[in-house]
Amino acid sequence: MDEENFHSYIKGKKKILYALLIVLTIFIVVLIFLTSVDVVNKIKEGRYISQNVAMRNSVVISETGEIYASPDLAVIAFSVVNEAKSVTGAMDENSATMNNVISAVKEQGVEDKDVKTTSFNINPRYEYSEGTYGKRVLVGYEVIQKLQVKIRDLGKIGTIIGKATDSGANGVDDLYLTIDDQDALKKQAREQAIAKAKVRAEELALQLGVKLGKVVSFNENFYVPRSATQLSMKEATGGGAVPEIQTGENKISVSIVVTYEIY
Repeated sequence: MDEENFHSYIKGKKKILYALLIVLTIFIVVLIFLTSVDVVNKIKEGRYISQNVAMRNSVVISETGEIYASPDLAVIAFSVVNEAKSVTGAMDENSATMNNVISAVKEQGVEDKDVKTTSFNINPRYEYSEGTYGKRVLVGYEVIQKLQVKIRDLGKIGTIIGKATDSGANGVDDLYLTIDDQDALKKQAREQAIAKAKVRAEELALQLGVKLGKVVSFNENFYVPRSATQLSMKEATGGGAVPEIQTGENKISVSIVVTYEIY
């Protein structure tokens, strides 16, 4: 093969190679494009199906169970507030009075575990006086001590309030009545709510012409209100008479949201 023919042969091979490379490149680009479109479509399809399964193949029911029970625990706070010219004097007087209150409460059968000091504050007292050109003058100190008392014998609420105030308590905060052990009552209320939800779900499934499946989600909330009573010092002491406290009933409420599968 002469030189001219050799060069022609090489040029021909290069053209064929270039053509194959172009075809291969186009093929790869098209394959990548088609694959990407297919993946996107599957993702969209997957999202669509997932959403429809959640929306079309389940039913959500909310219900509430309520149990009424008499409270068995009263909680009340007594305060002792006094003033003196010195911190030491105010503290000594306050402590002596509060100790009398605590003794009076415990004499009525209240246990140590049910008596707790919740706050103790010392505040300076200032007053405006003549000749001070509008400046306040320190005239003494105020001591405030609060005592929380749990009363388990509800028949003694009035008596304990009377004894505490007779012993020097000069503040009676909100009295509330509650239930000490609420777990059993919460369980009853929950069972009631679940039974009601199941009945509603079965009725709805029958009306829709579908079958009720398994529970796929469940949430609950408790609500146990406290019976609160406002007592003024006049009502608490009653001018020597024992205040009468009506305990009534408390409501224990359990609200649930349950999701059933349907098919």
